[in-house]
Amino acid sequence: MSLTLATLIPALLLIVLGVLLLMNSVGFVAMLKSFPRSQSAAYVIFTAGAAWFLYAIWHLSPADFGEYRFWLFAGFAIVAVLSFKCVPDFLAVRGLCVVVLMGAMPLLDAAYMEYDKPQRLLMVSAVYLALASAIWLGAQPWRLRDFFGWLFARPGRTRGLGGALAGYGLLLALVAFTY
Repeated sequence: MSLTLATLIPALLLIVLGVLLLMNSVGFVAMLKSFPRSQSAAYVIFTAGAAWFLYAIWHLSPADFGEYRFWLFAGFAIVAVLSFKCVPDFLAVRGLCVVVLMGAMPLLDAAYMEYDKPQRLLMVSAVYLALASAIWLGAQPWRLRDFFGWLFARPGRTRGLGGALAGYGLLLALVAFTY
């Protein structure tokens, strides 16, 4: 993946999320509030994250426990399936965390060793912030529900966060074309 594309992907995601928060529509707010405990979102997002993770495990090299990939694959597949039965609460949040963790690798790989392009750090900083948030929310997924409660308590907060996300997304989109 090129550095331009790796910068455009988070830029577009931030712009879309920021604009949706700026609009502050009732339907979008209701969807976000119901997201943490949504079973349908859990089935889609957690399954996608688990499939992506299992794909990565299946393609491990011999240096990365590739000799044991069948056992790793089977073990993690069982854990993924049992997650729907044993820990169904906030599974959509955990699935989103898995997708963020898996998606960060190609983005960071594109910026690796590109020392002559310091503007890449704008994208890398956003990705590391998303990684830290994903690790924190993966361990304490109910915090996303609490954050949404705080965010939507006052309309100014929603619009402020939306403006900040859209602004940073626009900055990243501009930076993507300077490489």
